[in-house]
Amino acid sequence: MVRHDTFTITRHLDGPPGEVFTAFADTTIRRRWFRLPGSGASYEHDFRVGGGETGRSTFTTLDTAPERLEYRSRYIDIADAHRIVYGYEAVVDDELRWTSLVTVRLDTETDGTRLEWTEQVTFLRYAGDGSSDLAHLRGASVLRLNGLDAALQSGCPPQQSA
Repeated sequence: MVRHDTFTITRHLDGPPGEVFTAFADTTIRRRWFRLPGSGASYEHDFRVGGGETGRSTFTTLDTAPERLEYRSRYIDIADAHRIVYGYEAVVDDELRWTSLVTVRLDTETDGTRLEWTEQVTFLRYAGDGSSDLAHLRGASVLRLNGLDAALQSGCPPQQSA
């Protein structure tokens, strides 16, 4: 059975939208906040419409067998410093578990940026009975945005003009 869910996370971030946008676009900065859990991670990132990102790692806990994780995305729309739309797939042990459409909006606020992350997810395979999958995905997104905030606090360079 396929299940669909949607959630939105809103954050205030210090710094202008251009700096936040750069944290998504610049691969070196992105690696400081966007990571798969586990060890032996590898990443490729091509920030352009039609480009995307892949990441692979092995996740191990004390009581379970290691899991091979894979993340594959494709950028659909990039509106310089205002909006990023992309789709991604989450694969665990060579099995597609879910796919999502993510829209990131960046709006100027008086003292920084308002980030709105909206994710529309389709769960194809569940962990157990699936009752905790949405909470797990939302929680992981919150942690990822905590990492983004920390990367911005540690001093991302200003956006380069073209």
